[in-house]
Amino acid sequence: MGRIVLDQITKSFGSTQVIPPLDLTIEDGEFTVFVGPSGCGKSTLLRLIAGLEDVTSGQISIDGQDATQLAPAKRGLAMVFQSYALYPHMTVRKNIAFPLRMAKMEQSEIDRRVTAAADVLNLTDYLDRRPGQLSGGQRQRVAIGRAIVREPSAFLFDEPLSNLDAALRVGMRLEISELHERLKTTMIYVTHDQVEAMTMADKIVVLRAGHIEQVGSPLELYKNPRNKFVAGFIGSPKMNFIEGEEAKRHNAHAIGVRPEHIEVSESGGDWTGVVGVSEHLGSDTFFHIHDTGLADTITVRAGGEVGFRHGDRVHLTPRSDVIHKFDAQGLRL
Repeated sequence: MGRIVLDQITKSFGSTQVIPPLDLTIEDGEFTVFVGPSGCGKSTLLRLIAGLEDVTSGQISIDGQDATQLAPAKRGLAMVFQSYALYPHMTVRKNIAFPLRMAKMEQSEIDRRVTAAADVLNLTDYLDRRPGQLSGGQRQRVAIGRAIVREPSAFLFDEPLSNLDAALRVGMRLEISELHERLKTTMIYVTHDQVEAMTMADKIVVLRAGHIEQVGSPLELYKNPRNKFVAGFIGSPKMNFIEGEEAKRHNAHAIGVRPEHIEVSESGGDWTGVVGVSEHLGSDTFFHIHDTGLADTITVRAGGEVGFRHGDRVHLTPRSDVIHKFDAQGLRL
């Protein structure tokens, strides 16, 4: 079991309220991602759930029990931090077993859990090595193994991949997602990287200044963003926003069009502009179009074989069925 309910949770540091009253339910077995820009409150919220920060007001329930005042060790949760926090003088086996030894568990049960965790994380061949003999990805797996052996009701991940290089991050992203499929345990994952959120989550919680802007599946947030903030945060490259006369033509204060929903061509089209920087990624090319009279830059995502050059005048055709409209308050119409 791992159902977590936040009921009117608030957090203040002195006179500054960083988490206004907030309600959220995380269902048993869900992979929920907290995402948002730096300072939005996502790590603070995770620490409140873990018990590493005191709640100013409100209630946290875990599996139907009030856990608001429980010590972290009593909540049945396991946290994986940004830093690996491994003991350099201990072997992988001893690092993974450490929380069980501290709990004075029987050695036979410790051995069983360590063996099982190492098997799940492909660490069996590394159990007798020390952290200094491992790669960054392997060290992060050891940190996850130390959490797994506690058999928690939920795992809490606080930006666990931010210290890894790009290739390792992609690999670990897949490993954590696969781990969730195997364990079926509730996972709450904090990141500022919306690509991680989109590729890993069952449910995404988008935060801004401590407020929940929207909760939903990755595709729900992509297709039906509640406001301009969510629309601009979810999706890579980010959505193009256009105001002025073009927006009025659509009976909106502003319109948004994703780069992948604009066709670029030599002629025809609704808009025109001049190609600036082009980013060639093999399968895709991102064109940054200037002098459109609509916005400083319009970003277009095209196929990798599309070959316009810097300075070329091009024509742009947005897909009319996926133009997002927003009112004066930035809410989706």
